[in-house]
Amino acid sequence: MCKSNVMSTAAVRSTTGQRARVHPLPLRIMHWINAVAIFIMIGSGWKIYNDDILFSFLRFPDAIVIGKWAQYGLQWHFFGMWIFVLNGIAYLCYGIVSGRFWQKLFPISPREVFVTVGEALRFRLRHDDLTHYNAVQKALYLGVMAVGVLIVISGLALWKPVQFSELANLFGSFQNIRLVHFLCMTAIVAFIVVHVTLALLVPQSLLAMLTGGPPIDNARDAAPSAAAPIVPEIKPIPEIPTVPNIETSH
Repeated sequence: MCKSNVMSTAAVRSTTGQRARVHPLPLRIMHWINAVAIFIMIGSGWKIYNDDILFSFLRFPDAIVIGKWAQYGLQWHFFGMWIFVLNGIAYLCYGIVSGRFWQKLFPISPREVFVTVGEALRFRLRHDDLTHYNAVQKALYLGVMAVGVLIVISGLALWKPVQFSELANLFGSFQNIRLVHFLCMTAIVAFIVVHVTLALLVPQSLLAMLTGGPPIDNARDAAPSAAAPIVPEIKPIPEIPTVPNIETSH
């Protein structure tokens, strides 16, 4: 049996022998750890921003920031950063090794995204099947993962611009790094708003992230398997009726 089939079988069956669920336990744990880390990073990041604002018209209220002073905000930010980075690495490794990313997020096409957006705007978009993502969900999840990588890179360049000078040079200037970091934060906040709104509109999706969701009957819904060769159906050859011998007289 090939390696991919072994991984697929392992992903389908749990250690207790029960059927796999929509959201496996490791995924749920990493999801909620990530939620806590992002909450810490955003709240403390707003405190750091208030100490050196980018836009004169924008300042975050003290009631929603984390840290009494900017130094405390930095300490909270670094604490959340390490949780976010380590948990993110674990999540990416899990998604790649188990094949979940490929099975859940691909394939995706721009046409499919536009069609799904149109259905959502006409309130015709349904999400009864929790085992599959629609095109908008795929685009959002892929996009927020890319933003997560970018916010870590820009954060490292902000934290240690000399030690990570090669990363810092990619952005051109220190202010550009701050701007990119801020825009990434804005994109993540926007994603959270959409994500939470959809979870409230479809309560079973929120419940599934707590309990694991319904069991998956089909192994192909849990993880991708190697493509099986297509064997054409062999149809029986129809019997040819025998022609009776006709005796002729001379």
